[in-house]
Amino acid sequence: MKISEVEPCIWEIPPTEKPGMRVPARILATKELIDTMDEGVFNQVTNVACLPGIVKYALCMPDGHWGYGFPIGGVAAFDLKEGVISPGGIGFDINCGMRLLRTNLVLEEVEPVLEKLIDTLFYLVPAGVGCKGFLKLNKKEFAEAVKEGAPWAIRKGYGWPEDVQYIEQGGSLPEANPEKVSEKALGRGMEQLGTLGSGNHYLEVQVVKEENVFDWETAQKFGIEFPNQIVVMIHCGSRGFGHQVATDYLRVFEKAMPKYGITVIDRELGCAPFGSPEGQDYHQAMLCAANAAFANRQVIIHRIREAFEKVLGKSAEELGMHTVYDVAHNIAKIEEYEINGKPKKLLVHRKGATRSFGPGDADICPAYREVGQPVIVGGSMETGSYLLAGTKRAHELTFGSTLHGSGRTMSRTAAKKKVQGRALQEDMRRRGILVKTVSYAGLAEEAGMAYKDIATVVEAVHQIGISRKVARLKPIGNIKG
Repeated sequence: MKISEVEPCIWEIPPTEKPGMRVPARILATKELIDTMDEGVFNQVTNVACLPGIVKYALCMPDGHWGYGFPIGGVAAFDLKEGVISPGGIGFDINCGMRLLRTNLVLEEVEPVLEKLIDTLFYLVPAGVGCKGFLKLNKKEFAEAVKEGAPWAIRKGYGWPEDVQYIEQGGSLPEANPEKVSEKALGRGMEQLGTLGSGNHYLEVQVVKEENVFDWETAQKFGIEFPNQIVVMIHCGSRGFGHQVATDYLRVFEKAMPKYGITVIDRELGCAPFGSPEGQDYHQAMLCAANAAFANRQVIIHRIREAFEKVLGKSAEELGMHTVYDVAHNIAKIEEYEINGKPKKLLVHRKGATRSFGPGDADICPAYREVGQPVIVGGSMETGSYLLAGTKRAHELTFGSTLHGSGRTMSRTAAKKKVQGRALQEDMRRRGILVKTVSYAGLAEEAGMAYKDIATVVEAVHQIGISRKVARLKPIGNIKG
């Protein structure tokens, strides 16, 4: 497949390379990353370029790898009238995302109690396949939660009122309609609020070393104020609820596509016109799943604060446990961009990609508007994560989007063949990272060697200018499903 570098670190596949492509496909990556990307990325991003109503480009971020329908790291924007909505462009774990919590603690205060802290967090925040939370909701109560999102959790006493201003769109997406969600989906989700789940989801205690801060001025705006500061990061989403919503509507779309004259190269790209009854129903159900994920992360934050209070003997307020930010990275949102010199509302799909809005954007909370939106990039449990800031260039190049993580280079099956979970846990302990896991097989799947080097993928977006480096966060304790 013909691909050329049209700008530094921006690679383009022209529409002539595959029958049916309506726009070029673009991959944002260094030459080193392009050379190691799996063939699925090139195939899938060009398939996305064939979808009805797509605008400008089909995009893939530098952490891109093969996914369901869209590549992980895929971004595509669609015309609201001519375009479609596709679960494959959002993902099964709808609003899988990141929350970062700061503290006033330094490493020297936490090290003596780290093992007790990790044990307490492991107890209070359930992890693993099928895990259930401490909240026992009925379907009516859960429907309220998914309609409201994070504000519902705070109203019920799980968090602080100030938290919502540091969550993407306040943690509550309007137009969420539980009536468009199946009974099966509601049943799967109603006992899962406050849980991590499995796979690459985690809860991590991290430290900010002085040499890992690239921009102290911005870092301080984000609440990273001194060397050796302790922060806490979570990565999770809507769990079985979101998975069922996606599954339900893929079946609906498979039946609906012939009615609208839509054919797709890959059945995993099942879709419907955004303005159609089926498209609108899915959109409203998807927003419910997104709100469920915001509520889930909010309840987890409440439990994290409780754990720190139990172990450190101080209140969460005394410990300065404020939310830095919460970002979504499996979602579709209506946003406005300039197309052919005119503002136009589009439906932007982000699948394993994160918003990266630049300084001055009205959608950024006032506290950060001057410097740009915080971008939380999760790495592997061995290598650490990053805090970045959004840029105006992202608005111009990628529909305000950037990477979401380091990106896999190896399948879970392959990782388990190369790594033993128990041995990995012991090795990480020797390196100063305590890990608690529900499953050693699951731990092996998440070994650092199964992922791209996060420093390399972050450097790519920094060079391109779609987000900029603020700080690297080093893990010292991790909980895995």
